[in-house]
Amino acid sequence: MTALLIGLLGFLAIHSIRIVAPRWREARIAAMGELAWKGVYSLLSIAFFVLLVWGYGQARQHTQLLWLPPMALRHVGALLVAIAFVLVAAAYVPRNAIRAKLGHPMILGVKVWAFAHLLMSGWLHSVIVFAAFLIWAILDFRSARRRPKSPTGSTSMPMTVLTVVIGLGLTAVFVLYLHGPLIGVVPFG
Repeated sequence: MTALLIGLLGFLAIHSIRIVAPRWREARIAAMGELAWKGVYSLLSIAFFVLLVWGYGQARQHTQLLWLPPMALRHVGALLVAIAFVLVAAAYVPRNAIRAKLGHPMILGVKVWAFAHLLMSGWLHSVIVFAAFLIWAILDFRSARRRPKSPTGSTSMPMTVLTVVIGLGLTAVFVLYLHGPLIGVVPFG
């Protein structure tokens, strides 16, 4: 559980710098240059994420069940995961109305994804990870809403539809083909 906690706390700490120390972040970017900052940020993020994933796998072998979710919550959770994938897609597809309306769909996607997984899993290691991500996403969303909004420009219905199609397609691919081999849990197995 130690590796899981170090990976989780490190990963979320790196992603919280903009929330808790925006001036320090700006000073580092000014001193190092944006490219160097992104390089260090990315390397640390990847290192902590790898430790988080490895620690999650280790913790899963020696965990305890806190509660057994009813089957209905698994169905609700599956629907919420699909919504989360659409929100994440909205962060990257240009000119979609979802991003224009919500402003920070990636953070909302993380929030929905974490909440969905809290509904679907009652294992201690899962609750720790998904509760931490949910709390982080709530705080990050509040912080992001306080920052000045960048102009969104015009939106396009075809790009919005494409966003939904990409999000649902990614959901299907991940759930049907990748979740089992990567995570060790087959969602519909």
